[in-house]
Amino acid sequence: MRRLLTILIVVMAASGLRAQSDADEKQYLALKGIELTDCNYVKLLKSGHEKFDDLFDAIRKAKLFIHLEYFNFRNDSIAGLLYHELAEKVKQGVEVRAMYDAFGNSSNNQPVKRAMHDSICALGIKLVKFDPIRFPWVNHIIPRDHRKIVVIDGEVAYTGGMNVADYYINGLEGIGPWRDMHMRIEGPAVNELHKIFCRMWADATGEMLVSAKYFPAHNEARGNSTLGVIDRHPRETNKSIRQLYCSMLDNARHKVMLINPYFVPTHQVRSALKRCIERGVDVQILLSEESDIPLTPDASHYVGRQMQKLGAKVYMFRGGFHHTKIMMVDDLFCTVGSSNLDSRSLRCDYEVNTIIFDRDVTAELTRMFEEDKASCVLMSDAYWKNKTKWKRFVAWFGNLLTPFL
Repeated sequence: MRRLLTILIVVMAASGLRAQSDADEKQYLALKGIELTDCNYVKLLKSGHEKFDDLFDAIRKAKLFIHLEYFNFRNDSIAGLLYHELAEKVKQGVEVRAMYDAFGNSSNNQPVKRAMHDSICALGIKLVKFDPIRFPWVNHIIPRDHRKIVVIDGEVAYTGGMNVADYYINGLEGIGPWRDMHMRIEGPAVNELHKIFCRMWADATGEMLVSAKYFPAHNEARGNSTLGVIDRHPRETNKSIRQLYCSMLDNARHKVMLINPYFVPTHQVRSALKRCIERGVDVQILLSEESDIPLTPDASHYVGRQMQKLGAKVYMFRGGFHHTKIMMVDDLFCTVGSSNLDSRSLRCDYEVNTIIFDRDVTAELTRMFEEDKASCVLMSDAYWKNKTKWKRFVAWFGNLLTPFL
């Protein structure tokens, strides 16, 4: 009997600690002025197929307006289908506004060129290029709009890490499948995301979208998720995303699971990770062996190695490129967003992350993480020593450039 009572006391104490981590995080967000909304519905979209099927279905049902904000619309077949669907809605009297980042467009190998931009506008789609790159070109490199937001009728929103490109479905030659995370949201958090779009649209065009039709009341409960939308707006909320990651890590009690494609975090986030590991939290990090860009991935492997030496479990993904940007804490809450864990996202660009207080959503992401371990190799001393001296040098050198990556 005494042994049973002891076990019950330990279990209850552990449960109390677990419950406390999400309460502490909510308190932190309240202090930062982040509004939390209840009764939201969240549907995770864990592949390009899932995202575009769901998005196109919602577009076809639109009655009032469709607003899109992306880093880029790659000039390929999925974008062509999107423009077709949007043009059909314009014919039905639906307002369609779309914005893409000028640098994001020019930096991909299939950009929307001027003639195509004009032809899309001719369909009745109000298409805007954010911060066009003009002389002197260098002053347009930062900050850039890296967000991904779609709002339809003020009832449905999409956000996460996916732009508009075929490779989310077909993968990339030489890399393999392109893994990423997006989500569909219904409920009062839709208006929070829409405020971000409307502000950017007003800045870019001067058109103010303030009427009630753009921000409907959400009186009906759509789901069980409590959401907070964390916007990074340069020069105003510069530290918001890195502070989000730090607070989540500092409030973690027993487990953190993290996936991020460009894992070269700022000093503040690295310190929070180290504190987490030193407290005995089970920190698990998933990084991709392959990547779409040079140097940064090597630097991220170096940082992963440093975390592994401190006690984190670092899994190297071999099933393609994992472009997902998520973190789960204590099986209680998580974040999904556009922000990479690099200096560009955390210190320069326009970004948006959503923090989700929902055990079921967090559990779904955790299951995905566990399943993806089957396509990983665990980083170890032997794994690191198996890299060539040149690769280890590039990784070390890339880490020195972390403030610029």
